[in-house]
Amino acid sequence: MKAWMVTAAKAPLEQRELETPVPQGTEVLVETAYCGVCHSDLHFWKGEYNMGGGKIMKLADRGVKLPQAPGHEIAGRVVAKGPDATGVEVGDMRVVYPWLGCGDCYYCNNGLDNWCRTPKGIGVVRSGGFGSHVMVPHARYLADPGKVDPALAATYACSGLTIYSSLKKIMPLDPDRPILLIGAGGLGLMAIEMLKALDHHQIISVDIDADKRRVAEERGATVTFDGRADDLVDQIAAYCGKVPAVLDFVNNDKTAAAGLACLDKGGTLVLVGVAGGELAISLATMIFMGWRIEGNLTGTPGDLHEVLALANSGKLAPTPIECRHIDEANAAMTDLKEGKVTGRAVLEWS
Repeated sequence: MKAWMVTAAKAPLEQRELETPVPQGTEVLVETAYCGVCHSDLHFWKGEYNMGGGKIMKLADRGVKLPQAPGHEIAGRVVAKGPDATGVEVGDMRVVYPWLGCGDCYYCNNGLDNWCRTPKGIGVVRSGGFGSHVMVPHARYLADPGKVDPALAATYACSGLTIYSSLKKIMPLDPDRPILLIGAGGLGLMAIEMLKALDHHQIISVDIDADKRRVAEERGATVTFDGRADDLVDQIAAYCGKVPAVLDFVNNDKTAAAGLACLDKGGTLVLVGVAGGELAISLATMIFMGWRIEGNLTGTPGDLHEVLALANSGKLAPTPIECRHIDEANAAMTDLKEGKVTGRAVLEWS
């Protein structure tokens, strides 16, 4: 097998030839067809996370050993399976649920694999879809894309289920009440489409990039605002007053503070991105306003199946994707880092 691998933090990815693994027990070997490129892949490549207060978490702190192939938005064909693997056949096209845990704890045994205290995520701890083959420990982590284009369905393994999980934290909500989305990249555009699929009518999108704001409006945002504006909170308040829910897909010091300042009484701020930093909070204001702040850690295997069902129903419109050959992996990562990707770049193995 071949793989584009992170061999050192911030160094260009290197192509390596590796021995193709042979599945054992319940394992299933998937040959990668498509793999989305996510901001989490950039953090993986950088080798660290900004934890706020000057604290940095290194990849090694997450159990990562280099070299490793990133990539967690994976769709591909089953090419081999272990003797105990059931529920899938060689030749099946499947989307891979990547947020694996240990497989045998309270969380994993209750469908909450993403909450496992010893995560084994594909594309993080296990090599991912920047490799031509991906080993999946059990068929329960594979989902049928149905009639959805596999290149698009691959993005549902992170972007889709993350948005779906985030929206569950603020729903039910009157469809005419405003929801504020901070960031109009891959996650922000997915959120617009998913809100439309859920028949929500009032969608506010914020981004610092004029082109991304334009695309957000084209995809169905009711209104957009420039995230660089010093009076951003006042502009939003002038448009609709305070909002009941904010989803922050950037999640740094500035965006989280702005999101909190926009919240109405009883409002919920969902933190999704991992740009990093700190949020200063008045504890008394939390009580007087009845605010709720929640972090969103991707989503569950069940969420992935529900997103694919929504897409197959025809209600969830496709988000913009740009397919690029796997040999352009370094260029795709650079373009994402420089903000040149609208929607999702998807690497194609062919």
